[in-house]
Amino acid sequence: MLNEEHYMKLAIKEAEKAEAEGEVPIGAVIIKDGEIIARGYNQREASQLASSHAEFIAIERANQHIGSWRLEECTLYVTLEPCPMCAGAILQSRIPKVVYGAKDPKAGSAGTLLNLLDDDRFNHKSEVHAGVLEKTCGEMLTQFFRNIRKNKKKSPFTNN
Repeated sequence: MLNEEHYMKLAIKEAEKAEAEGEVPIGAVIIKDGEIIARGYNQREASQLASSHAEFIAIERANQHIGSWRLEECTLYVTLEPCPMCAGAILQSRIPKVVYGAKDPKAGSAGTLLNLLDDDRFNHKSEVHAGVLEKTCGEMLTQFFRNIRKNKKKSPFTNN
């Protein structure tokens, strides 16, 4: 069985696809029995849908791949800690394990702000493994937003 860093590198490749399209660089892969069954990356700007997060897209593709809403034997790898919406989708799809790279101090719902994935009030829990290739995942996001701020300052259309 391949290690978590290997699968996180595949999620990073998905994040790179997002970045190439001008999207926030977040990527996800879902693994079942050592095989990738779904991939996803952020597509909110292109789709103009709030639900077009990497995890959400990967979950929907995994559902289609196995023909079930239950992803009980799968692991989700994602470059950024899931938000509340994605944590809800993870719980609803019964994914037993989530591995993420960078923490999300603004919306992290797998341990940073709250932990929806390990709340006894829900009928399902997911094991969380945080910080896999955290530096790489975090730097990718930091650089993306740094470039956006830099480009806004250079724009002749801003009131700077």
